[in-house]
Amino acid sequence: MRHLIEPCGGQPVDLLVPQARAEALKKEAFNLPSVDLDWRQIGELEMLLSGAYAPLRGYMGRADYESVLERLSLADGTAWPLPLTLNLNDRQAASLQPGDRVALRDSEGFMLAVLNVAETWPAAAAGDRRLLERAPVPEGVELAESGWHVGGSLEGVSLPMHHDFSALRMTPAELRAHVGRRGWHKIVAYPTARPMHRAQFEFCLRSAIEQEANLLLLPFGGGDLVSHAAYFTLMRTFQAIMPRFPAATTQLSMLPVAAAPASAREKLMRAILARNYGCSHVIIDDEHVGDFDVLAAAAGIGVTVIPFPRMQYVEDRDEYVAESELTGDMRATSLGDEEFRRRLQSGLKIPEWHAFPEVIAELNRSMPPRDRQGFTVFFTGLSGAGKSTLARALAIRLMELGGRPVSLLDGDIVRHHLSSELGFSREHRDINVRRIGFVASEITKNRGVAVCAPIAPYRQTRRDVRSMIEAVGGFIEVYVSTPIETCEARDRKGLYAKARAGLIPEFTGVSDPYEAPETPEVMLDTTELSVDEAIQRILLKLEHEGYLR
Repeated sequence: MRHLIEPCGGQPVDLLVPQARAEALKKEAFNLPSVDLDWRQIGELEMLLSGAYAPLRGYMGRADYESVLERLSLADGTAWPLPLTLNLNDRQAASLQPGDRVALRDSEGFMLAVLNVAETWPAAAAGDRRLLERAPVPEGVELAESGWHVGGSLEGVSLPMHHDFSALRMTPAELRAHVGRRGWHKIVAYPTARPMHRAQFEFCLRSAIEQEANLLLLPFGGGDLVSHAAYFTLMRTFQAIMPRFPAATTQLSMLPVAAAPASAREKLMRAILARNYGCSHVIIDDEHVGDFDVLAAAAGIGVTVIPFPRMQYVEDRDEYVAESELTGDMRATSLGDEEFRRRLQSGLKIPEWHAFPEVIAELNRSMPPRDRQGFTVFFTGLSGAGKSTLARALAIRLMELGGRPVSLLDGDIVRHHLSSELGFSREHRDINVRRIGFVASEITKNRGVAVCAPIAPYRQTRRDVRSMIEAVGGFIEVYVSTPIETCEARDRKGLYAKARAGLIPEFTGVSDPYEAPETPEVMLDTTELSVDEAIQRILLKLEHEGYLR
């Protein structure tokens, strides 16, 4: 009988302990320090516990971590492209010492594993970048700018609980057993973080046929429910396209982790995942990155890379052909990513030779054209600049136009209803703005309009709010740049006078800085600009961006 390829390291890894040991760990955990993991850390832990990251049996120690950065291998020479430690902030890591045991929990307090701490060391991104410069592939690694790295072995109590796509969530051992029962022994993997269109569909089928192998589709399914839920759409597109594949020779299974940033290192990581899930071949696009040859590096992992070439659609043949195989008599065409996104956002027709209708239908459900998307208009500026007046007038105009529910999140309104316990320190003002951003993201995600008008003086906080909202819809930043002299002249509450007298500490523009936006979508100085004129400029911008018809 022919068997599947062995996992990396030669032996399967399963860090989940037997039931009796798990019960003992749960009791022990009452007296252990705990760490609540975020969604990215939970995905990484699941991959470790299930053996998807074999041969790792826990988080890397410092020697392995630095070796991976510098040489793309563990300290013992085993090929490994991406570092993996548990990154904790100063508070979480303050009391941890080698030899300590820590309970790792999800956001609801459910214990997933116990970490046996072997090492802790401070994050030093500058030093890590110097190590990367010595490697043949210096890009594609997310480095911690602060906090601490923690390394150590794991005892798994339970895999994270999931309530979505349960039929597609198989560990490497479960998947190997499943395909083994189907008689598979040679498998081509296609790990991806993008929806599959016709070019990828045809190439995957062709590759499996040429290799006389079966096909495993492995979309990355990591994310959280708040701001990184795009994997729901990705998984639905794969479910929609599955009936087009031969049922007897194709399997769909999800990877419960988000893909790393695209790079040569990340492509090598896909080769390791393919092998650990039982695949002898892996389809990877753009195999050459700079002077680094992913094909050659993957050979050391023991997996054959099938490079996905640039392809164009040949109308006369009604099929996709690699650019290197095109001849002068072929009428070839293609639809670039940017044009595809433009058509999708604008609700324009996308030709079936590029994407299957059922895939487009799923994308449109989650990412409708801009005139049906939710969006946030985020006013920022000094106290007295005119933000609240403009925000209220804009909300009224948008409600008059109709089409979407509109919510006004003015700074004073939010403080009264959502942040009444907060003061006006830098920390509390930052918390207040982030709360506004979260509420706005929920409104935007549900196809509504949020009009926000906090002072929001800090650039990084505004960037974080933008990132949160742009993950689910549109974001228009309006900088009300009215000079401080005009703001003070309008000061009905006398706040500036009190601040200059020292009666109000940390007052924005007087005793605390206002960091002006660098590239706002709209900039308005209300010194001589009327409310109607200002609102018209914003509406024109929204119309130009496609949010209004």
